[in-house]
Amino acid sequence: MSKIKELFVKDINRPIEGVIKADDDKSLKIEVEEYVLTNDISGKLATFFEAYNNLKENGVWISGFFGSGKSHLLKMLSLLLENKVIEGSSVLEMFLPKCNDEFLKGEIKKAASNNSKSILFNIDQKSSVTSKSDQDALLSVFVKVFNETCGYYGNTAHIARFERDLDNNGQLEIFKEAYFKISNKKWENGREVANLQKQNIAKAYAQIKNENEGSYINLLDNYRIDYNISIEDFALMVNDYINKQPKGFRLNFLVDEVGQYIAGNIKLMTNLQTIAETLKTKCNSRAWIIVTAQDDLEQVIGQNSVHKTDDFSKIQDRFKIRLKLTSKDVAEVIQKRLLSKTNSASYELSTIYDKEKANLKTMFTFNDDSKGFTDYKNSDHFVNCYPFIPYQFDLFQKAIETLSSHRAFEGRHSSVGERSMLGVFQQVLISLNNHNINNIATFDLMFEGIKSTIKSGIQRIVLDVENQVNDQFTVKVLKALFLIKYVDGFKSNTHNISILLINEFDENITELRGKVEKSLQVLIKQNAIKKFGDTYEYLT
Repeated sequence: MSKIKELFVKDINRPIEGVIKADDDKSLKIEVEEYVLTNDISGKLATFFEAYNNLKENGVWISGFFGSGKSHLLKMLSLLLENKVIEGSSVLEMFLPKCNDEFLKGEIKKAASNNSKSILFNIDQKSSVTSKSDQDALLSVFVKVFNETCGYYGNTAHIARFERDLDNNGQLEIFKEAYFKISNKKWENGREVANLQKQNIAKAYAQIKNENEGSYINLLDNYRIDYNISIEDFALMVNDYINKQPKGFRLNFLVDEVGQYIAGNIKLMTNLQTIAETLKTKCNSRAWIIVTAQDDLEQVIGQNSVHKTDDFSKIQDRFKIRLKLTSKDVAEVIQKRLLSKTNSASYELSTIYDKEKANLKTMFTFNDDSKGFTDYKNSDHFVNCYPFIPYQFDLFQKAIETLSSHRAFEGRHSSVGERSMLGVFQQVLISLNNHNINNIATFDLMFEGIKSTIKSGIQRIVLDVENQVNDQFTVKVLKALFLIKYVDGFKSNTHNISILLINEFDENITELRGKVEKSLQVLIKQNAIKKFGDTYEYLT
């Protein structure tokens, strides 16, 4: 009988970056090669690329729950639109074989043939110098990343304005050379401590103007005092930049985690809408904004339903193209990227399915109000999922979402864990490395994948029981109850809890249920859980 670790096409222990970071360029080729284009997203991308190629709209809203692959998709779009070359291969060449839709292939080729520049960034990281309470906070971030793209100083807007004025007059490089001769320091270093370099800046500037340096000793102070920028000014700068590029050029702003940044702040929401709208009109749809958010646009703006006005219908108009990632997409990604089986493994698993299929439906059927969790559809579905059960993809997503909404996670945003579902499933799979092919993953194993990101106070009871109870099965019961604590639509009775802990196909369900009941009584005595009617609940 095969070991689980022997079943897969790729080494399950290989490094897989579960969380894709917008500003991380270290593993671009691997990220492109391992990207899974699901059937659902393929259809949605066709809509996007068709609109992009025909200059329709200019706003895209990518949404999906924690760890669903939003950032990975955003990064793929940034690379495809720019048709970046990575280690001698174009992203287009690497990506096209993933497409089964000929229309989509054609639209991607057309988009990649345009000259374009992708500005990809995580808005929370780039806004570190700007307070959200500032009314122009969002605009400041866009100006910052645009200035950096142009080669100007992004951290200080008035210095970037100074550089842009020099550049427009054809004097920037001359100024840099003069500054270097005077200070023996590159301008890129000197501008970071501009307050300490007033004399040298004045001398360099006076040289290119053929005037007295005394007139320019407060040059940058005056720029700072006079600095002001509006959304329209920004859009005109972007349009001017685009017009200086080859014909057909596009500039694309790809903004990660914008939903969390603007949520709850009406001013930021309306500013996002105005930036998108003004870029569309001033740049003739040649400047796009593609953003990611954990929530649908309606959910984000719905938090301020009292203040809903025409502004909110406008923001929806600006982001008409919606790409929503679902648990179905995530399951397909995990199955193709992590769980792909060898031919011999597929045959062996199919044999098990044929033998067990009569029992599988009843074995994994939850009772009472716990509806909607999928079962194996057929032999192929069984092979694709193994050693996981279909319900685990949906239930774990719901567990993560509800734990997030109850602020269970550590970090800058309590709604964000550091692990994606892919990362958690890989960790569980590795833990089953040496198990026989008859074994399957139990739901409690998911706890280990998010343990490091859960607030200590919330998981304290699990830690206490681990130290006090000399029975690993009882701890498994408690971990499962922790994960499902806030999940609506799942009734945590003895039968359903037992299903979560089935670890092999020939499990004696009656014996398992007896073990669960015994453990539940122990946990009640430990004040770790409480019984409500016929259901049990983890106590925070």
